Amino acid sequence: MSRLKILGQNIKKFRNKKELSQEQLAEKAGLCREYIARVETGVKRISLKKLFEIADILEVACCDLIDFK
Repeated sequence: MSRLKILGQNIKKFRNKKELSQEQLAEKAGLCREYIARVETGVKRISLKKLFEIADILEVACCDLIDFK
């Protein structure tokens, strides 16, 4: 599995733990829902700046999102 897909799965996992919809996460991060959906499916790359923002919103360490094990 590609690292982008794993990253997306990790974002989705922590988003679900926080009980946030894609729409809610997107709004908090200043993004559109479609962008979040594409990141979560591994189709879209995400900038480090946005990755850090999403980690802060999800209240996790960035390394938790990029854990490729």
